Amino acid sequence: MVENCMNFLLSVTQHKVFKYYSKLLEEHGVTSAQAGILTCIWSEPDNKITPKEIGRQLHLEAPTVSGILDKMQKADLIHREVDPNNRRVVFVTPTEKANELRPEIEKTTEAMNKQVLKDFSPEEAQLLKKFLTKLVDSTIS
Repeated sequence: MVENCMNFLLSVTQHKVFKYYSKLLEEHGVTSAQAGILTCIWSEPDNKITPKEIGRQLHLEAPTVSGILDKMQKADLIHREVDPNNRRVVFVTPTEKANELRPEIEKTTEAMNKQVLKDFSPEEAQLLKKFLTKLVDSTIS
């Protein structure tokens, strides 16, 4: 039965959450991938991060990160700055436009999380996050 297949359950769940989150973010002119990257940047104390670190945190390949960053730069959401101490290193920083969107993106993410978890008790929600994190961190390849 398909409902016993983890791939089916996770794929359908991810698709539903993605569609809902994308719709919420649409009014702010960003995609869920762009919101994820901005969240990575904002989580750094100095608001700058390398593309390699973005890929590590979001489990994305370098070409995927590069393509998203290209679109974000064209949309005036990020700057790319070469490290003056090591010209092979590039830092990604948010623009003023991105920083102005931050409260709305954070509020939208919180609303999405609340909607997704609305049918769960606080304990169940914590367990779900724990189990999903365990899967993300697992050595499945």
